[in-house]
Amino acid sequence: MVSMNRHDGPVPHNARGDAAVPRTGGRGKRRSPLNSRIVLQAALELVDVEGLEALSMRRLGHKLERDPMALYRYAANRDALLDGLTELLLDHWVISGAGDADRAWQDQLRHAAHGFRLLVLQHPHVMPLLVTRPLSTPLGLRPLGALRPLEQILAIFTRAGFGPSGALHAYRAYYGFLIGHVINELEEFVVNADEDDTGLRLGLHRLPEKDFPHLRRLGSELLDYDGEAELDQGITIVLRGLQSQLESPAGPR
Repeated sequence: MVSMNRHDGPVPHNARGDAAVPRTGGRGKRRSPLNSRIVLQAALELVDVEGLEALSMRRLGHKLERDPMALYRYAANRDALLDGLTELLLDHWVISGAGDADRAWQDQLRHAAHGFRLLVLQHPHVMPLLVTRPLSTPLGLRPLGALRPLEQILAIFTRAGFGPSGALHAYRAYYGFLIGHVINELEEFVVNADEDDTGLRLGLHRLPEKDFPHLRRLGSELLDYDGEAELDQGITIVLRGLQSQLESPAGPR
């Protein structure tokens, strides 16, 4: 497993704010030393451009202008790289206000939801890892960066008045909605990227009206999909449901 040790030091950035990849700059010039975070950042850049299938030690070594064998110091194998990418992305998810007890918990979670959406849309090819990689590692063995968002969101629910078990159930409902929404949005813009308005209208028109009356009726709404607005509406439903638990006579579990 890749270790994203905080002592690896800051990642150098270029003028655009992206992590800079060390270059040799020609024969005889000393290359900047690597660390785990630089290796993972380069892997993320490779996946962003070419997809998960392109990620290999050989391709990553070429990008970093290093012998691929030298990269095994930072990642034992490709699976370790995938785990590291999951941790890197979740570590970039800012749960704004997680330590601010004066800010409404609903506002904190709404802000975090929009931040999660934007983060995934910037790195859509990494999304499958957020769904599958945690399942391959027991909770107690997952890296700290992958667990930090869970801890921060549990803290928000606990301050809101949920007990330990209730906070965990609330987190699962909240995060499950986020994952489902982003997968649906990526399907709209990545999987169906070539489907234009005409294609969608023709596709709906071919559906038998007696079997699909509701779907056919939603043609204009499907054409005007707004991921940000859909997320906001959905998170409102989730948060209102959780608020109703707090306000019920029995109180949150």
